[in-house]
Amino acid sequence: MKYTVITGASSGIGYEAALAFAARGKNLILAARRTEELEKLKSKVADINPELDVVIRTVDLAVNEQVHKFYGSLQEYSIETWINNAGFGNFASVGEQNLTKIENMLHLNIEALTILSSLYVRDYAEVDGTQIINISSGGGYNIVADAVTYCATKFYVSAFTEGLAQELQGKGAPLQAKVLAPAATETEFAKRSFNVDHFEYDGTVPKFHTAAQMAGFLLDLYDSEKVVGIVNGATYDFDLKDPIYPYVKRNRK
Repeated sequence: MKYTVITGASSGIGYEAALAFAARGKNLILAARRTEELEKLKSKVADINPELDVVIRTVDLAVNEQVHKFYGSLQEYSIETWINNAGFGNFASVGEQNLTKIENMLHLNIEALTILSSLYVRDYAEVDGTQIINISSGGGYNIVADAVTYCATKFYVSAFTEGLAQELQGKGAPLQAKVLAPAATETEFAKRSFNVDHFEYDGTVPKFHTAAQMAGFLLDLYDSEKVVGIVNGATYDFDLKDPIYPYVKRNRK
């Protein structure tokens, strides 16, 4: 049996991606901090296809020790797709941002993603049919006012994943690395970014996609041979592209 791993699966894009992959008959390993929400998602997947195996892992990936323990707990499973979706944002000027929150954001958006990506590449780079998809942001290609630090984390995700994709291609490895860059999406992202209990997208955000729409774009990227799936921040069209950042090959003697 083969599995698709989705981190940050308790809500938003991760939640909808789980349903989308379940609709394709994929067994799932779902990870997030909230056990109750994962159990609800597991029941929803069973409604779609009761024959699928759904494994849940309660984990806080902002904690380094839990990242390694989480990956180690999956050694018995054959993983054909790994989706690093867990992450959160922050809106505040650099001089006024809450550093405790920022430290956790750096741990989750950058460190956890890098560790999990590296471990997956070590184990699966030479396995046919495998993919790793990292969730970045339109803020991983444009700097947004009062979200400088968040955007910097997503610039890292975009550059890291594009570079990984080209590194794998250069080695002829069958594993594909891809990056999804959403624009505004109706999820819990805004609530956590602004530290509020409720955020209404309608009437506040001029344009946005639903999480289900973004999960559909994720599947489009999954099905393609392209490296980047990005939402145009002006038109909100979704485009599939080759790597955007320049990649300089090292001369070897």
